[in-house]
Amino acid sequence: MTANAPGRTPARARTFFGYPRWFGTLFVVDMWERFSFYGLLAILYLYLVADPGGGGRGMADGSAAALVGVYMALVFMASLPGGWVCDRLLGPRRSTLWGGVLIMCGHIALAVPVGPTLYAGLGLVVVGTGLVKPSMAAMVGRMFEGRPERREAAFSVFYVSIQVSALFAPLITGYVAERIGWHLGFGVAAVGMAFGLVHYVLGLRGLGDVGARPGDPASEEERRLVLRRTALWGGLPGTAVAAGLLTGVLTAERVLMLVGIGVLAVPVVYCARLLRRLPRDGDDRTRMGAFVWMLSASAAFWLLFAQGPALLNLFALESVRRTVADFLVPASWFQSAQPLFLLLLAPLFAALWVRLGSRVGPAVKFSGGLLFGGVAFAVMAVAALGAEAGPVSPLWLLGVYLLLVVGELAVAPVGLSLASHVAPRGLDGQVLGLFWLFAAVGAALGGQLARLVDVIGEPAYFAALGGLGLFTAVAACAARRGLQRRLAAGR
Repeated sequence: MTANAPGRTPARARTFFGYPRWFGTLFVVDMWERFSFYGLLAILYLYLVADPGGGGRGMADGSAAALVGVYMALVFMASLPGGWVCDRLLGPRRSTLWGGVLIMCGHIALAVPVGPTLYAGLGLVVVGTGLVKPSMAAMVGRMFEGRPERREAAFSVFYVSIQVSALFAPLITGYVAERIGWHLGFGVAAVGMAFGLVHYVLGLRGLGDVGARPGDPASEEERRLVLRRTALWGGLPGTAVAAGLLTGVLTAERVLMLVGIGVLAVPVVYCARLLRRLPRDGDDRTRMGAFVWMLSASAAFWLLFAQGPALLNLFALESVRRTVADFLVPASWFQSAQPLFLLLLAPLFAALWVRLGSRVGPAVKFSGGLLFGGVAFAVMAVAALGAEAGPVSPLWLLGVYLLLVVGELAVAPVGLSLASHVAPRGLDGQVLGLFWLFAAVGAALGGQLARLVDVIGEPAYFAALGGLGLFTAVAACAARRGLQRRLAAGR
């Protein structure tokens, strides 16, 4: 295998399930990084709403859902500066290493049972994840450059590493947190990230030149300019918010609202700046414009997805029969249902995309994913109606997760592969960051909309979400031909 063709493997070379060995290194590292992430996400909402007498924060249901939504949005949004750092400063390899270190430190902070460490820990996890995710995806994307069907299959296999972690993380951290102590559960997530870092460092020699250098290195002048702008637009507002919180002028509710507004504004500014870098009449600009429209549709799916760690977690806690042979199943364990279904279905979808080839375009796949997301919440509305008379069977919630999984497999891997396809040379990390930015928009809106459940009730709220998913699916399907033509411009 040569450095210039990382996806080509000699016939007798040792491989990882048919892929180069360095792909296996990234697979295992991402698996542990996702263990820490999903371990935290499975217990965060339950910790926020838990009684302070039991070690929780005692937050209102709507406020806790908004915080979880903002946290998820910031995790996704952090891929923007993380992608820039990957492309212009550190390169994918070092970005992954330092991002993992920050994530581990964030979980350690969360494990400390002191109030202020909650926001510090979440902030460290956000920054670290923003470095890791675009860097990992950039390396995998370049592996199959020029082979879109194989690239989609590879991203589906790579997606398995996420789901292995997402399957076991809630079972372990959830049991420890709900049965022993919340902060010990956060500590378990820190241990998982430490394992991932050790494996990554040991496997660095096998990566060759993959991800060793930035794709578009920044000049010294550009670095100084970015540093000044970061201090101006990040440091000063951050200091003002911190001062407002300490003095009582600002409340956490108001800060969450400000962050939510910022999340909605960033895509407009970011897309405009990115498109200005491309020739006005060039094929790159045409493909990117179509990609942005598809990402707008994907934001609706991530809005639905964001309900899982919050309101669906609360539904499991309060409205589902969880006793099995005198054992009360922890509510957080239901978060493992989704990754279990993904593990079972991902290989089938990987084979399906290869078999279908170019006959079914990304727009059709996106509309199919949104269709299943809408149906999932229509089912959820029926379950919520039944729960008004008492706890319902867990099969209702498991069925909803199954439908969401089918939708996710038609949106996430395909979207990541499409980002690699449309990205101009040297902008891989930033375009992949754009994918996660629109996921952030969906997560932030989902968290804020969750406040409506206290006003209109769960059945009406879930029915409205189902209608949104179905409407967006129909719109994406109607625009499929024009989008496909623009995505293929110049290729």
